[in-house]
Amino acid sequence: MTLALRYSVRSDVGLLREGNEDSAYAGPRLLAIADGMGGHAAGEVASAVAISALAGLDHEMPGTDLIDPLATAVAAANTTLHEMSAADPAVEGMGTTLTAMLWRGASVALCHIGDSRAYLLRDGDFHQITRDHTLVQSLVDDGRLTPEAAAAHPQRSLLLRALDGRTEAEPDLSILEVRLGDRYMLCSDGLSDVVTEQTLHKTLVTFADRDDAVIQLIELAIRGGGPDNITCIVADVVDTATDPAAPGQAPVIVGAASNGDGGHPVRTDSPAGRAHQLTQVSPLPGPAADFGDGQRGDGRRPAVLDDDDFLEDDEDDGRWARRWPVVTSILVVLLLLIAGGGYAAWRYTQGQYYVGAADGQVAIFRGVNERVAGMSLSSVYVRTGIPMSGVPANDAPKVEATITATGLADARRIVLNIRHGYLCQQAFTAVQKWAAGKPKPRKVKKKVHGKTVVHTIVPHYRPKPSVPGYCPPQGASG
Repeated sequence: MTLALRYSVRSDVGLLREGNEDSAYAGPRLLAIADGMGGHAAGEVASAVAISALAGLDHEMPGTDLIDPLATAVAAANTTLHEMSAADPAVEGMGTTLTAMLWRGASVALCHIGDSRAYLLRDGDFHQITRDHTLVQSLVDDGRLTPEAAAAHPQRSLLLRALDGRTEAEPDLSILEVRLGDRYMLCSDGLSDVVTEQTLHKTLVTFADRDDAVIQLIELAIRGGGPDNITCIVADVVDTATDPAAPGQAPVIVGAASNGDGGHPVRTDSPAGRAHQLTQVSPLPGPAADFGDGQRGDGRRPAVLDDDDFLEDDEDDGRWARRWPVVTSILVVLLLLIAGGGYAAWRYTQGQYYVGAADGQVAIFRGVNERVAGMSLSSVYVRTGIPMSGVPANDAPKVEATITATGLADARRIVLNIRHGYLCQQAFTAVQKWAAGKPKPRKVKKKVHGKTVVHTIVPHYRPKPSVPGYCPPQGASG
């Protein structure tokens, strides 16, 4: 028997955050989740750095040690964060949680720091296999706080340990035994803070399909308010003899680490971007770069204008020269008014959202659905992955014509309703196909002690597909 992983991973920005600071990686031998912190730019960079450092472990490695490669990769990520913080003090506060699992055969190495979590579902028993490095968890461990009180504590997200480059990384490292049929779930606190452990357990048991399970978990977090980024991995341990496709599944990266060209998703207009650029700029040339004598970097003096350049012998030209500063001031004020009005209008459009179609799928647009001088006043904010071909018939025309939202949260609510309709339609279609192909019972006559007895034989058939609980009753039955 050869064990292998099959997995599904998704990340959602949630309802209240503008950007996604979570990063995750799922591959044949490595699962990892990182939840960045430190602000709009720095948090996403920190989580991407952690995932990038570990991604190289997703291959067959010589030897039997799994702990050492994980520890080395975490230390390298911590060093990178330290160097970036030293380059730009503005990102000193950035850091990230990290929960990772590295597989080989029937063993897995677990690495954990922070409050992202890993759970195990085995033979119906579901439990958390990581311990939160938070102040609240330490109070629970000391018996000073009950688990029920900890779940609602206002400081439940206050971390005692994280990957931040300021201190030496101290992750929890352990080796676990893997069994056929195990189901693992890794998630950021955007899921575990909103959805109870009982609901997580029920969802993982109910949804055998990994994609369905991940989608349902993220939907539950969104319905719970979606106050934070939500990232989730669900992975099953299978036997390649009965599931030969398992080893061929390609690695998947989601969240902040999926941006850009494979490097860190650094924006040049952010503090992290400026810190990154400091390491990329070559040194300035020697003497020619000294601007103290009024010279430019190429050694030539700039042109210097004085009053004589504007004055001629003609007296009228002299009066024009004296009026020039007044005219310039008026023009500058007019330009500032025009630019200010344009900026205010642009800022207004950037606070508007609507739902429409883009590249054959439902998308959320930022801006207004208008064009000025041939230029669009909106752009795609996020593509939802819901194909237009799968949108229910009563919703499709509305999406094509665009649906105006009162804000980003309202746009996500609209998409959530469309997604529910899409998932329900898929479920009902599956039930109809199941009902259409279901074999009919047949009657068979047999002689028993000289008498003819009629037996009804009900052929064995695959289980009926499940329908989400929020779907209205309809479709085929049976």
